[in-house]
Amino acid sequence: MWLNKIKVPLLFQGDDKSGEYFEGWYYKQVSKDEKRVISFIPGISLFKNDVHSFVQYIFVSLDENKKRVIKSGYVKYPIEAFKFSNSPFRVQVGDNTFEESMVSIKIIDENINIQGTLNLGSFTPIKKSILAPNIMGYFAYIPKMECYHGIVSMNHEVNGTLMINGEETDFNNGKGYVEKDWGTSFPKKYMWIQCNNFKNKDTSVFCSIADIPFMKKSFLGYISNLVLDGKEYRFATYNNSKLKIQSVTSEKIVIVLENSKAKLKIEANLKEPGELIAPHQGSMQRKVKEEVSGEVKIYLYNKEHGTVYEDVCYMAGIEIVGF
Repeated sequence: MWLNKIKVPLLFQGDDKSGEYFEGWYYKQVSKDEKRVISFIPGISLFKNDVHSFVQYIFVSLDENKKRVIKSGYVKYPIEAFKFSNSPFRVQVGDNTFEESMVSIKIIDENINIQGTLNLGSFTPIKKSILAPNIMGYFAYIPKMECYHGIVSMNHEVNGTLMINGEETDFNNGKGYVEKDWGTSFPKKYMWIQCNNFKNKDTSVFCSIADIPFMKKSFLGYISNLVLDGKEYRFATYNNSKLKIQSVTSEKIVIVLENSKAKLKIEANLKEPGELIAPHQGSMQRKVKEEVSGEVKIYLYNKEHGTVYEDVCYMAGIEIVGF
């Protein structure tokens, strides 16, 4: 069961945890016309003095003047409102249900009223091996790490509608992405980039760079995964890739990743990030800014074929914390 959960990060990892622990799933949905994007993060917090379950949301839309409207919130529930099943997978937080094939939402707070069901198409999982059972590589086997990360689906179709503040919001033929985190705290500094709304509809990229505490020290670890025309390009600390951070500000990231087969340059531009809550040293109180409709440009040089691939995405998820 332990090994199966490592290989399938979608599953609830914390059924044997009793304290100082968080776990959250990240479901992102983008409309076909790329005018609306909504992300949900259901999860639990088992930190002392504030044990609870939750659903976070961040919703970005364009008004009649093409101005971006951002709404985000953190809705707390009693821990008893959290229920799960790993076979088949299902997580429930209050009236909200998250499965592999659908998301059913009923969230009402002072900022927003979201109700409806979205159907999710077949997931695009990452490639795995004995040495890399999930996106963390062999680090996935190391116990008591500060934060574990899992990629569930790099790309899938979304269908359905949500009623948001009384207005029908169409996500039919949209795009989806799912990942998750679990552990005791988010890294003190990290960058995160994700996008699957490129001109080439099958292209998807994920990248995370973070300060990793390890054996009383720390190191800058990184993971990046690019899916292009059915082929996966993996750049990571654990597979001897190289990372160069060319520049990083609160508004832009430029990084270059390289291994023996390819070289990937990522340029990420933030526009107007919304606010989410992240775990930090024992509580769900750390405020972070997340862009869910930023711009990402990628440049891939395939050394084996001597070819260059360029593409751009305007619905990217981007976070910069501590850099």
